[in-house]
Amino acid sequence: MALLGFWELYRWIWTTTGWTWPFVVDDTSMPHIWTIGHAFFQPTQVNQPLLITILLHKMAFTAKEAAAGFAIGALVGFGLGVLLVHSRLLQRGLLPYIVGSQTVPILAIAPMVVVWINPKLPTGLQGWGAVAVIAAYLTFFPVAINTLRGLQSADPRALELMRAYAASRWSILWKLRVPAALPYVFSAFRLAATASVVGAIIGELPSSIQDGLGGAIINFNQYYTFEPQELWATNIAAAVLGIAFFLVVVAAERAVVRRAPENVA
Repeated sequence: MALLGFWELYRWIWTTTGWTWPFVVDDTSMPHIWTIGHAFFQPTQVNQPLLITILLHKMAFTAKEAAAGFAIGALVGFGLGVLLVHSRLLQRGLLPYIVGSQTVPILAIAPMVVVWINPKLPTGLQGWGAVAVIAAYLTFFPVAINTLRGLQSADPRALELMRAYAASRWSILWKLRVPAALPYVFSAFRLAATASVVGAIIGELPSSIQDGLGGAIINFNQYYTFEPQELWATNIAAAVLGIAFFLVVVAAERAVVRRAPENVA
């Protein structure tokens, strides 16, 4: 509510004073909150469903892409973290490339991913499968880095004790390192959850997918001058989807971390 009030206050001050910095405030650049809310319950065209109905279907489609991308990226990132924590050589050799991969703009990579991967996917995955890979690209990095940091945070004395008892690397990993890394891993999951939604929306653009929020943004952007509230409503739907992903991870963190061995005593 505070954000909505700030929006209307900002709008009122800028329109009454005539200020134009950093941008001109009017019904196009900043529609009223109630105008955007009303747009949800209006059809975009005659004999068309309500905008909220359209956006709910598009949110579900983008959620499917983002969830698949999040799962792929989380598994790849966690696997990389486990691999790197057991090899100093691999850390020195791979970490610069892992970090460097995130310096390439996603908009430059997305078209190439679509061209490379789409034809190789099964028929049912073509299109949105490539988008899931693009979402995974944004997801794996924070998971990999935080997993590595978390696995390295295990108590050195506990590590020495388990090695003294000839515990295998597998036992040390799952009984000591992973429980210690859970707070770091879920911290990365929170970042990756919202990043997967962003990656899915961006990935829909070069894929020419109209069933998701990316297609809706492109479509309503064409009519922004006449109907800006529809684009704003789409942006709100995208934000709600990202928040929903974040809250799911937070709920999973509360369920899992509280049951970690060091917290059950």
